[in-house]
Amino acid sequence: MRFSTPLVPGRLVRRYMRFLADVELESGEVVKAHCPNPGAMTGLKDPGLRVWLERNDDPKKKLDWGWRLCELPDGHWAGIDTAVPNRVVGEALAARAVPELGEYDAVRPEVRYGTRSRVDYLLEGAGRTYVEVKNVHLRREGDWAEFPDSVTARGTRHLKDLADMVAQGHRAVMLYLVQRTDCARFRLAPDIDPAYAAAFDAARAAGVEMLCYGTRIDVEGVSFGEALPVDRAPQAGGLAVPGQSA
Repeated sequence: MRFSTPLVPGRLVRRYMRFLADVELESGEVVKAHCPNPGAMTGLKDPGLRVWLERNDDPKKKLDWGWRLCELPDGHWAGIDTAVPNRVVGEALAARAVPELGEYDAVRPEVRYGTRSRVDYLLEGAGRTYVEVKNVHLRREGDWAEFPDSVTARGTRHLKDLADMVAQGHRAVMLYLVQRTDCARFRLAPDIDPAYAAAFDAARAAGVEMLCYGTRIDVEGVSFGEALPVDRAPQAGGLAVPGQSA
């Protein structure tokens, strides 16, 4: 996924009201940008953080800027736009670049299923495979990527819907896409949302496949990366908190 227009660097002044951010550009001008992320954004909203904005030329949109990336220590990056993972995974599916999901005849986005849900992608071929995509950008300890960064009742419902699809004889996959480049493995954050962790354990036991992939990120765009291992331990059994050995 390539950004539509060249990104512009700046320094974060503040993120507020969930979807707004003030950013000081290198010229000294402070602009208001759309923050396309409703989550807690732990570690990614600190004042002074170097961030990258995309100019918006759409007259229908209220703000002229959209926040896209955070520049992290040691040359790493984090993407903060929660809509990006679906686009990245969609491109990877179209290119048959997800090894576990390479055999199908059609890819259909946003298909109704379950209880009040739309599956991100329905893959059709010899059978049906239901694929949900989740954005991951929380890192609190070591090289662990964690999900979620805030309570997500919607995410819990998706896990239950996927388990129902398995019970009906279909294949179901939860694909976590880590939108930062300084993580090498994945686990849940049950101290943040214990209900989600319990639903994850139940869905995995029911046969829902849990996949995690990283991303390659730079100022040009975000692309599908390498597979990251998913913690095999029960996620709701013990609360994983920063500083606790795994």
